[in-house]
Amino acid sequence: MSTRRHILTRSAAVFGAASSGLLLPTMSSAQGAKVRVGFMLPYTGTFAQLGVAIENGFRMAINEQGGKLGGREIEFFKVDDESDPSKGIENANKLVQRDKVDVIVGTVHSGVQMGIQKVARDTGVLSLIPNAGVHAATRGLCAPNVFRTSFANSQPTRALGKVMVDKGHKKAVWITWKYAAGDEAFEGFKEGYTAAGGTIIKELGLPFPQVEFQALLTEIAALKPDAVACFWAGGGAAKFIRDYAAAGLKGKIPLYGSGFLTEGVLDAAGPAADGIITTMHYSDSLDTPRNKKFRLDFAKTFKAQPDVYAVQGYDTGLLLVQGANAVKGDLANKAALYKSMEGAVVDSPRGKWTMSASHNPIQDIYVRQVENKENKVLGVAAKALADSGAGCKMT
Repeated sequence: MSTRRHILTRSAAVFGAASSGLLLPTMSSAQGAKVRVGFMLPYTGTFAQLGVAIENGFRMAINEQGGKLGGREIEFFKVDDESDPSKGIENANKLVQRDKVDVIVGTVHSGVQMGIQKVARDTGVLSLIPNAGVHAATRGLCAPNVFRTSFANSQPTRALGKVMVDKGHKKAVWITWKYAAGDEAFEGFKEGYTAAGGTIIKELGLPFPQVEFQALLTEIAALKPDAVACFWAGGGAAKFIRDYAAAGLKGKIPLYGSGFLTEGVLDAAGPAADGIITTMHYSDSLDTPRNKKFRLDFAKTFKAQPDVYAVQGYDTGLLLVQGANAVKGDLANKAALYKSMEGAVVDSPRGKWTMSASHNPIQDIYVRQVENKENKVLGVAAKALADSGAGCKMT
Protein backbone atom coordinates (compact mmCIF):
# COMPACT_ATOMS: atom_id res chain seq x y z
CA MET A 1 0.00 0.00 0.00
CA SER A 2 1.38 3.40 -0.93
CA THR A 3 2.08 5.96 1.78
CA ARG A 4 -0.62 8.23 0.38
CA ARG A 5 -3.22 5.47 0.36
CA HIS A 6 -2.21 4.45 3.83
CA ILE A 7 -2.64 8.02 5.02
CA LEU A 8 -6.05 8.31 3.41
CA THR A 9 -7.35 4.98 4.75
CA ARG A 10 -5.86 5.59 8.20
CA SER A 11 -7.45 9.04 8.32
CA ALA A 12 -10.76 7.65 7.09
CA ALA A 13 -10.67 4.98 9.79
CA VAL A 14 -10.09 7.55 12.51
CA PHE A 15 -12.80 9.84 11.14
CA GLY A 16 -15.23 6.93 10.72
CA ALA A 17 -14.65 5.72 14.26
CA ALA A 18 -15.13 9.21 15.64
CA SER A 19 -18.38 9.74 13.75
CA SER A 20 -19.77 6.40 14.89
CA GLY A 21 -19.20 7.30 18.53
CA LEU A 22 -16.24 4.96 19.10
CA LEU A 23 -13.26 6.38 20.95
CA LEU A 24 -9.89 5.33 19.65
CA PRO A 25 -7.07 5.12 22.19
CA THR A 26 -4.81 8.16 22.07
CA MET A 27 -1.20 7.06 22.14
CA SER A 28 0.49 9.91 20.31
CA SER A 29 2.36 11.09 23.40
CA ALA A 30 3.46 7.63 24.44
CA GLN A 31 7.11 6.86 23.80
CA GLY A 32 6.34 3.68 21.87
CA ALA A 33 3.84 5.33 19.54
CA LYS A 34 4.75 6.95 16.25
CA VAL A 35 5.18 10.71 16.05
CA ARG A 36 2.28 12.05 14.01
CA VAL A 37 3.39 14.75 11.58
CA GLY A 38 0.80 16.65 9.53
CA PHE A 39 1.63 18.47 6.30
CA MET A 40 -0.78 21.30 5.55
CA LEU A 41 0.55 22.59 2.25
CA PRO A 42 -0.69 23.61 -1.22
CA TYR A 43 -0.64 20.60 -3.53
CA THR A 44 -2.82 22.21 -6.23
CA GLY A 45 -2.98 25.73 -7.69
CA THR A 46 -0.32 28.38 -8.29
CA PHE A 47 1.72 27.37 -5.22
CA ALA A 48 1.58 23.57 -5.78
CA GLN A 49 5.26 23.22 -6.72
CA LEU A 50 6.21 25.13 -3.56
CA GLY A 51 4.29 22.71 -1.35
CA VAL A 52 5.99 19.70 -2.94
CA ALA A 53 9.45 21.26 -2.56
CA ILE A 54 8.81 21.99 1.13
CA GLU A 55 7.63 18.45 1.84
CA ASN A 56 10.60 16.95 -0.01
CA GLY A 57 13.06 19.12 1.93
CA PHE A 58 11.44 18.19 5.25
CA ARG A 59 11.49 14.47 4.44
CA MET A 60 15.17 14.71 3.46
CA ALA A 61 16.11 16.13 6.87
CA ILE A 62 14.16 13.34 8.58
CA ASN A 63 15.69 10.67 6.33
CA GLU A 64 19.15 11.85 7.39
CA GLN A 65 18.09 10.76 10.89
CA GLY A 66 17.14 7.29 9.71
CA GLY A 67 13.55 8.38 9.23
CA LYS A 68 12.98 8.92 12.95
CA LEU A 69 12.44 11.78 15.40
CA GLY A 70 14.22 11.38 18.70
CA GLY A 71 14.33 7.63 18.04
CA ARG A 72 10.60 7.36 17.31
CA GLU A 73 9.10 6.32 14.01
CA ILE A 74 6.86 8.78 12.15
CA GLU A 75 3.42 8.62 10.61
CA PHE A 76 2.64 11.34 8.06
CA PHE A 77 -0.74 12.93 7.28
CA LYS A 78 -1.43 15.34 4.42
CA VAL A 79 -4.02 18.03 3.70
CA ASP A 80 -4.08 20.08 0.51
CA ASP A 81 -4.82 23.60 1.76
CA GLU A 82 -5.41 24.82 -1.84
CA SER A 83 -4.01 28.25 -0.83
CA ASP A 84 -7.58 29.01 0.28
CA PRO A 85 -7.74 31.12 3.47
CA SER A 86 -11.46 30.39 3.91
CA LYS A 87 -10.61 26.72 4.56
CA GLY A 88 -7.58 27.38 6.79
CA ILE A 89 -9.16 26.73 10.18
CA GLU A 90 -11.17 23.75 8.93
CA ASN A 91 -8.13 22.08 7.35
CA ALA A 92 -5.89 22.66 10.37
CA ASN A 93 -8.58 21.21 12.61
CA LYS A 94 -8.73 18.09 10.44
CA LEU A 95 -5.10 17.40 11.27
CA VAL A 96 -5.43 18.24 14.98
CA GLN A 97 -8.86 16.83 15.83
CA ARG A 98 -9.22 13.99 13.33
CA ASP A 99 -5.62 12.85 12.78
CA LYS A 100 -4.35 13.81 16.26
CA VAL A 101 -1.04 15.11 14.90
CA ASP A 102 1.77 16.11 17.25
CA VAL A 103 3.02 18.79 14.86
CA ILE A 104 1.67 20.71 11.86
CA VAL A 105 4.13 21.67 9.10
CA GLY A 106 2.54 24.46 7.06
CA THR A 107 2.06 26.55 5.07
CA VAL A 108 2.90 28.73 2.05
CA HIS A 109 0.04 31.27 1.78
CA SER A 110 0.01 33.93 4.50
CA GLY A 111 -3.81 34.06 4.58
CA VAL A 112 -4.04 30.31 5.14
CA GLN A 113 -1.38 30.60 7.84
CA MET A 114 -3.68 32.80 9.87
CA GLY A 115 -6.11 29.87 10.09
CA ILE A 116 -3.35 27.55 11.26
CA GLN A 117 -2.23 30.22 13.71
CA LYS A 118 -5.66 30.35 15.33
CA VAL A 119 -5.82 26.57 15.68
CA ALA A 120 -2.26 26.42 17.03
CA ARG A 121 -3.00 29.08 19.64
CA ASP A 122 -6.33 27.46 20.60
CA THR A 123 -5.07 23.86 20.84
CA GLY A 124 -1.37 24.22 21.70
CA VAL A 125 -0.29 21.91 18.85
CA LEU A 126 3.32 22.47 17.75
CA SER A 127 3.19 24.54 14.55
CA LEU A 128 6.21 24.89 12.25
CA ILE A 129 5.93 27.46 9.45
CA PRO A 130 8.14 26.52 6.46
CA ASN A 131 7.22 29.53 4.32
CA ALA A 132 4.29 31.89 5.07
CA GLY A 133 5.89 35.14 6.18
CA VAL A 134 2.78 36.83 7.60
CA HIS A 135 3.98 39.27 10.27
CA ALA A 136 1.33 38.47 12.88
CA ALA A 137 2.64 34.89 13.28
CA THR A 138 5.81 36.14 14.96
CA ARG A 139 4.55 39.56 16.05
CA GLY A 140 1.17 40.26 17.66
CA LEU A 141 -0.13 36.67 17.42
CA CYS A 142 3.12 34.90 18.32
CA ALA A 143 2.92 31.82 20.53
CA PRO A 144 5.37 29.55 22.41
CA ASN A 145 4.34 26.59 20.21
CA VAL A 146 4.73 28.39 16.85
CA PHE A 147 8.14 28.55 15.14
CA ARG A 148 8.96 29.94 11.68
CA THR A 149 11.95 28.64 9.73
CA SER A 150 11.63 30.88 6.67
CA PHE A 151 11.33 34.67 6.94
CA ALA A 152 9.01 37.51 7.87
CA ASN A 153 7.45 38.97 4.71
CA SER A 154 9.35 42.25 5.05
CA GLN A 155 12.80 40.69 5.63
CA PRO A 156 13.94 40.04 2.03
CA THR A 157 12.61 43.35 0.69
CA ARG A 158 13.96 45.42 3.60
CA ALA A 159 17.43 44.70 2.23
CA LEU A 160 16.44 45.53 -1.38
CA GLY A 161 16.09 49.32 -1.16
CA LYS A 162 19.74 50.13 -0.46
CA VAL A 163 20.83 47.78 -3.24
CA MET A 164 18.70 49.74 -5.72
CA VAL A 165 19.73 53.20 -4.52
CA ASP A 166 23.40 52.16 -4.60
CA LYS A 167 22.89 51.43 -8.31
CA GLY A 168 21.46 54.92 -8.86
CA HIS A 169 17.78 53.95 -9.01
CA LYS A 170 16.19 56.69 -6.91
CA LYS A 171 12.63 56.65 -8.34
CA ALA A 172 10.79 53.34 -8.25
CA VAL A 173 7.39 51.82 -8.95
CA TRP A 174 6.25 49.02 -6.63
CA ILE A 175 3.94 46.26 -7.90
CA THR A 176 2.51 43.16 -6.20
CA TRP A 177 -0.58 41.07 -5.47
CA LYS A 178 -2.80 42.92 -2.99
CA TYR A 179 -2.85 40.45 -0.12
CA ALA A 180 -1.03 40.05 3.19
CA ALA A 181 2.28 38.85 1.77
CA GLY A 182 2.37 41.61 -0.85
CA ASP A 183 1.43 44.34 1.62
CA GLU A 184 4.06 43.23 4.15
CA ALA A 185 6.76 42.84 1.51
CA PHE A 186 5.99 46.44 0.58
CA GLU A 187 6.40 47.49 4.23
CA GLY A 188 9.98 46.20 4.18
CA PHE A 189 10.77 47.70 0.79
CA LYS A 190 9.35 51.10 1.68
CA GLU A 191 11.31 51.21 4.93
CA GLY A 192 14.62 50.21 3.32
CA TYR A 193 14.25 52.23 0.12
CA THR A 194 13.18 55.51 1.66
CA ALA A 195 15.84 55.22 4.38
CA ALA A 196 18.44 54.88 1.60
CA GLY A 197 17.11 58.01 -0.12
CA GLY A 198 14.77 56.52 -2.71
CA THR A 199 11.27 57.72 -3.65
CA ILE A 200 8.36 55.41 -4.50
CA ILE A 201 6.43 57.21 -7.22
CA LYS A 202 3.57 54.70 -7.53
CA GLU A 203 2.18 51.55 -5.89
CA LEU A 204 0.42 49.14 -8.23
CA GLY A 205 -1.45 45.95 -7.40
CA LEU A 206 -3.70 43.09 -8.47
CA PRO A 207 -5.99 40.90 -6.34
CA PHE A 208 -4.44 37.47 -5.60
CA PRO A 209 -4.09 35.27 -7.66
CA GLN A 210 -4.91 37.31 -10.80
CA VAL A 211 -2.19 37.45 -13.47
CA GLU A 212 -3.55 39.92 -16.04
CA PHE A 213 -0.59 42.31 -15.96
CA GLN A 214 -0.93 44.15 -19.28
CA ALA A 215 -2.68 47.34 -18.07
CA LEU A 216 -0.23 47.72 -15.18
CA LEU A 217 2.79 47.20 -17.44
CA THR A 218 1.44 49.90 -19.78
CA GLU A 219 1.17 52.23 -16.77
CA ILE A 220 4.76 51.46 -15.73
CA ALA A 221 6.00 52.30 -19.24
CA ALA A 222 4.21 55.67 -19.04
CA LEU A 223 5.58 56.48 -15.57
CA LYS A 224 9.21 55.92 -16.68
CA PRO A 225 10.65 55.09 -13.23
CA ASP A 226 14.37 54.39 -12.72
CA ALA A 227 13.43 50.84 -11.74
CA VAL A 228 10.56 48.54 -10.75
CA ALA A 229 10.49 46.58 -7.47
CA CYS A 230 8.00 43.78 -6.91
CA PHE A 231 6.75 40.79 -4.98
CA TRP A 232 5.40 37.76 -6.88
CA ALA A 233 5.79 34.03 -6.34
CA GLY A 234 5.09 30.70 -8.03
CA GLY A 235 3.35 30.57 -11.40
CA GLY A 236 2.35 34.22 -11.20
CA ALA A 237 6.00 35.24 -10.91
CA ALA A 238 6.98 33.33 -14.04
CA LYS A 239 4.17 34.96 -16.03
CA PHE A 240 5.04 38.46 -14.75
CA ILE A 241 8.67 38.04 -15.82
CA ARG A 242 7.65 36.87 -19.31
CA ASP A 243 5.01 39.61 -19.68
CA TYR A 244 7.46 42.30 -18.48
CA ALA A 245 9.85 41.33 -21.27
CA ALA A 246 7.07 40.97 -23.86
CA ALA A 247 5.88 44.51 -23.03
CA GLY A 248 9.30 45.83 -24.03
CA LEU A 249 10.30 46.88 -20.50
CA LYS A 250 13.21 44.44 -20.07
CA GLY A 251 16.45 46.28 -20.80
CA LYS A 252 14.74 49.67 -20.45
CA ILE A 253 13.53 49.70 -16.83
CA PRO A 254 15.53 47.38 -14.53
CA LEU A 255 13.40 44.85 -12.61
CA TYR A 256 14.14 44.08 -8.95
CA GLY A 257 12.26 41.95 -6.48
CA SER A 258 11.95 39.95 -3.36
CA GLY A 259 13.82 36.73 -4.15
CA PHE A 260 10.56 34.83 -4.55
CA LEU A 261 10.26 36.46 -7.96
CA THR A 262 12.93 34.11 -9.33
CA GLU A 263 12.63 31.08 -7.04
CA GLY A 264 11.63 27.81 -8.65
CA VAL A 265 10.38 29.55 -11.80
CA LEU A 266 13.50 30.14 -13.89
CA ASP A 267 12.77 27.26 -16.29
CA ALA A 268 9.25 28.58 -16.84
CA ALA A 269 10.41 32.21 -17.14
CA GLY A 270 13.20 31.42 -19.61
CA PRO A 271 15.57 34.09 -20.98
CA ALA A 272 13.15 36.84 -19.90
CA ALA A 273 14.51 36.43 -16.35
CA ASP A 274 18.16 37.12 -17.22
CA GLY A 275 19.56 40.14 -15.38
CA ILE A 276 16.83 40.41 -12.72
CA ILE A 277 18.29 41.32 -9.30
CA THR A 278 16.65 40.08 -6.10
CA THR A 279 17.37 39.91 -2.38
CA MET A 280 16.82 36.64 -0.54
CA HIS A 281 17.96 34.54 2.39
CA TYR A 282 19.20 31.78 0.05
CA SER A 283 20.74 31.30 -3.36
CA ASP A 284 21.27 28.07 -5.24
CA SER A 285 24.77 29.28 -6.16
CA LEU A 286 26.03 29.76 -2.58
CA ASP A 287 29.59 28.43 -2.78
CA THR A 288 29.81 26.55 0.51
CA PRO A 289 30.43 22.85 1.23
CA ARG A 290 27.15 22.70 3.17
CA ASN A 291 25.09 24.01 0.25
CA LYS A 292 26.87 21.90 -2.34
CA LYS A 293 26.29 18.70 -0.34
CA PHE A 294 22.64 19.57 0.21
CA ARG A 295 22.05 20.27 -3.47
CA LEU A 296 23.75 17.06 -4.57
CA ASP A 297 21.86 14.91 -2.04
CA PHE A 298 18.52 16.54 -2.89
CA ALA A 299 19.03 16.11 -6.64
CA LYS A 300 19.94 12.44 -6.18
CA THR A 301 16.92 11.79 -3.96
CA PHE A 302 14.20 13.71 -5.80
CA LYS A 303 15.60 14.03 -9.34
CA ALA A 304 15.03 17.78 -9.13
CA GLN A 305 17.01 20.89 -8.23
CA PRO A 306 16.23 22.36 -4.80
CA ASP A 307 15.13 25.97 -4.38
CA VAL A 308 14.53 28.17 -1.34
CA TYR A 309 11.29 26.33 -0.56
CA ALA A 310 13.14 23.02 -0.39
CA VAL A 311 15.74 24.64 1.91
CA GLN A 312 13.01 26.00 4.19
CA GLY A 313 11.35 22.59 4.34
CA TYR A 314 14.73 21.03 5.08
CA ASP A 315 15.45 23.54 7.83
CA THR A 316 12.01 22.88 9.34
CA GLY A 317 13.03 19.25 9.57
CA LEU A 318 16.42 20.16 11.07
CA LEU A 319 14.75 22.31 13.74
CA LEU A 320 12.27 19.58 14.68
CA VAL A 321 15.04 16.97 14.76
CA GLN A 322 17.06 19.13 17.16
CA GLY A 323 14.07 19.60 19.45
CA ALA A 324 13.00 15.94 19.32
CA ASN A 325 16.52 14.69 20.01
CA ALA A 326 16.84 17.03 22.99
CA VAL A 327 13.75 15.47 24.62
CA LYS A 328 14.57 11.93 23.39
CA GLY A 329 11.40 11.82 21.35
CA ASP A 330 9.07 12.92 24.16
CA LEU A 331 7.34 15.77 22.35
CA ALA A 332 4.91 16.06 25.27
CA ASN A 333 7.80 17.58 27.27
CA LYS A 334 6.95 20.94 25.75
CA ALA A 335 9.02 23.23 27.97
CA ALA A 336 12.26 21.39 27.15
CA LEU A 337 11.25 20.95 23.49
CA TYR A 338 10.60 24.66 22.98
CA LYS A 339 13.73 25.68 24.88
CA SER A 340 15.87 23.54 22.60
CA MET A 341 14.25 24.94 19.48
CA GLU A 342 14.54 28.53 20.73
CA GLY A 343 18.27 28.03 21.30
CA ALA A 344 18.88 26.27 18.00
CA VAL A 345 21.71 27.20 15.67
CA VAL A 346 20.46 25.72 12.41
CA ASP A 347 23.29 24.58 10.13
CA SER A 348 21.42 25.37 6.94
CA PRO A 349 22.39 25.35 3.26
CA ARG A 350 21.56 29.08 3.39
CA GLY A 351 24.19 29.60 6.12
CA LYS A 352 23.83 29.17 9.87
CA TRP A 353 20.91 31.02 11.43
CA THR A 354 19.43 31.43 14.88
CA MET A 355 15.91 31.90 16.25
CA SER A 356 14.73 35.29 17.45
CA ALA A 357 12.83 35.76 20.71
CA SER A 358 9.61 35.87 18.65
CA HIS A 359 10.53 32.60 16.86
CA ASN A 360 11.59 34.00 13.47
CA PRO A 361 15.00 33.40 11.80
CA ILE A 362 17.83 35.89 12.26
CA GLN A 363 19.64 35.44 8.96
CA ASP A 364 21.81 36.90 6.21
CA ILE A 365 20.07 38.33 3.13
CA TYR A 366 21.94 37.88 -0.17
CA VAL A 367 21.91 39.91 -3.39
CA ARG A 368 21.40 37.67 -6.41
CA GLN A 369 21.24 38.16 -10.17
CA VAL A 370 19.69 35.74 -12.67
CA GLU A 371 22.18 34.35 -15.16
CA ASN A 372 21.40 31.36 -17.38
CA LYS A 373 18.58 30.01 -15.19
CA GLU A 374 20.54 30.41 -11.96
CA ASN A 375 20.40 32.95 -9.11
CA LYS A 376 24.05 33.96 -8.86
CA VAL A 377 25.19 35.48 -5.55
CA LEU A 378 26.61 38.99 -5.89
CA GLY A 379 27.17 39.53 -2.17
CA VAL A 380 25.47 40.00 1.20
CA ALA A 381 22.85 42.75 1.31
CA ALA A 382 22.29 42.51 5.09
CA LYS A 383 24.04 40.49 7.80
CA ALA A 384 22.03 38.72 10.52
CA LEU A 385 18.83 40.60 9.71
CA ALA A 386 16.11 40.17 12.34
CA ASP A 387 12.43 41.02 12.22
CA SER A 388 11.24 43.46 14.86
CA GLY A 389 8.87 41.00 16.52
CA ALA A 390 6.75 44.06 17.37
CA GLY A 391 3.85 43.25 19.69
CA CYS A 392 4.99 39.70 20.46
CA LYS A 393 4.22 38.56 24.00
CA MET A 394 5.01 34.92 24.70
CA THR A 395 2.25 34.00 27.15
